[in-house]
Amino acid sequence: MIFPELGEYALILALCLSVLLTVVPMVGATRGNALWMGFARPLSKGMFLFTLFSFLCLGWAFLDNDFSVVYVANNSNTALPWYYRLSAVWGGHEGSLLLWALILSGWTVAVAIKSRDLPPDIIARVLAVMGLISVGFYLFILFTSSPFERYLPGFPQEGADLNPLLQDFGLIVHPPMLYMGYVGFAVSFAFAIAALLSGRLDAAWARWSRPWTSVAWAFLTLGIALGSWWAYYELGWGGWWFWDPVENASLMPWLVGTALMHSLAVTEKRGVFKSWTVLLAIFTFSLSLLGTFLVRSGVLTSVHAFASDPERGLFILIMLAIVIGGSLLLYALRAGQMKSESSFGLMSRESMLLVNNVLLVVVCAMVLLGTIYPLIVDALGLGKLSVGPPYFNALFNPLMAILMLAMGVGAVSRWKQTSLSMMVQQLWLPGVLALVLGAGSAWLYAGELKPWVVLGLVLSWWVMLAGLRDLYNRLRHRREKLKGLSKQTRSYYGMVLAHVGVAVTVVGVSLVSVYTEQRDLRMQPGDTLSFRDYTFVFEGSKHVEGPNFTSDQGQIRVLHKGEPYGFMKPEKRLYTARGNVMTEAAIDPGFTRDLYVALGEPLENGAWAVRMQYKPYVRWLWLGGLLMTAGGLLAASDPRYRKRLRPAAALADA
Repeated sequence: MIFPELGEYALILALCLSVLLTVVPMVGATRGNALWMGFARPLSKGMFLFTLFSFLCLGWAFLDNDFSVVYVANNSNTALPWYYRLSAVWGGHEGSLLLWALILSGWTVAVAIKSRDLPPDIIARVLAVMGLISVGFYLFILFTSSPFERYLPGFPQEGADLNPLLQDFGLIVHPPMLYMGYVGFAVSFAFAIAALLSGRLDAAWARWSRPWTSVAWAFLTLGIALGSWWAYYELGWGGWWFWDPVENASLMPWLVGTALMHSLAVTEKRGVFKSWTVLLAIFTFSLSLLGTFLVRSGVLTSVHAFASDPERGLFILIMLAIVIGGSLLLYALRAGQMKSESSFGLMSRESMLLVNNVLLVVVCAMVLLGTIYPLIVDALGLGKLSVGPPYFNALFNPLMAILMLAMGVGAVSRWKQTSLSMMVQQLWLPGVLALVLGAGSAWLYAGELKPWVVLGLVLSWWVMLAGLRDLYNRLRHRREKLKGLSKQTRSYYGMVLAHVGVAVTVVGVSLVSVYTEQRDLRMQPGDTLSFRDYTFVFEGSKHVEGPNFTSDQGQIRVLHKGEPYGFMKPEKRLYTARGNVMTEAAIDPGFTRDLYVALGEPLENGAWAVRMQYKPYVRWLWLGGLLMTAGGLLAASDPRYRKRLRPAAALADA
């Protein structure tokens, strides 16, 4: 089969087109040459088509079990189901990089197609910057990480199989969604650099950038939520966030990206925060690249990390230095042009959004320090150091509590200036109701008031009630309330939905962190365990044959308040190709609780070590993530962003 060679040639052609995309439109924009600027769109489309063809060639190699390709042989097996062979395309380092390049080229062509109303010089510069980023990744793939390398002259007749941890539906959807977010922030970065190069740091560039930033943020939110869900049910521990360095690598650009979304809104509507917004765009994409370095450089160990060598890490480190160093140098040269067009008072929506931004950046800095400090200590030969949940929780939780408090205040504040008396008038009722409802719901659930639970529930009610107060303010002067609801913009409803998502997630975090119940015990056939309203009867285990594994499957009968409820069947699997033993938990999901059962090690006389957990409101974590994702996509779909905007124009208040 010649498809691997065709895939390699297609990547080389994509590299050539990306070099042309970097140079020709940028020179055309500098010289005012309309013909050269016009090459930006066809070059973007060509780059995407060749990258897509290359990706399809790799996919075909997996589906065809072409073990003459080293990457296929290392990550697939003839016994692997076809859908896992397809997801194995991005199950390793080389293929996931090709997926990254495909998504980057996809974002590039999307900008080329959907930005026809932009001035030619702006779109030429934006696409040229994205072409430059693509050059770096194509070079990285072709020189250090080609997925098309062949075994010559001989090759294995059977593959080594995909990592059993990745043989799961979560792998099919989690990496593409996460990469869509990571790479999507390249668009925000490109718009910021194009604005610096052109000197057009006005409301227009912020408006052009907002929908792309919202979509990228929504995908990254969904990717993080899917990753948390995957870790929860696949790793067998029952946890949903472990402060793993690779988890932190996705959280950091999400935090700064959240700040960027809010800052863009202020820049667009009020003409302030220009320099701050540009910096946030630079830092958000830089943190995406930093996450790539951490995952692929070999400097850390994680169940999520890709095994790689120092050469690859050095390549990414050089890319990171060029991106950060070059963009910050350009920022320093252009900083004098970035002047605010208006002022604002201490008690204003601008001030609250600034507090929001600063808190998000501080939280990100805290996570970054905890993630890289052990690496720095190790590199300096000062020993091994581990930074775990106690550090992150001690700093993250109080800062996020302050952030949620500011979210409520910002919801009812006005642009430019809000009087203290008006603020008190607007917030006293939501504040009192939040205290009553938060403490009351905590007491109704557990019959006790634990400080962190009460705080989490109070803050969740606070965010939702303050949002309702803002909606009431928008409708109270309208005679027809339903018509008033229809007059609100999609971006406004997207913001409301995302804030509700934050509140729902905090409810889930508060309750599952404090009220999870766990039992670790030895069970042999006939043994029972009762806790909460459930009784678990262990009826032994049976042998099960899978397509590429064998399994010992536990048989656990469940009763609810003495009545038959159902069966739970946790597994301990042996994947035959690699000899890996994996735990497959049995989960009975519910809106207000999960029952979670995992098998440990087999013991004598048919007994097993068994872990059983009752996890209240754990689903609310991911429900909140879905609501935030929907909010981001809804905001990005606002038709106002598709209208032509003159440089000095300002949007109506949303």
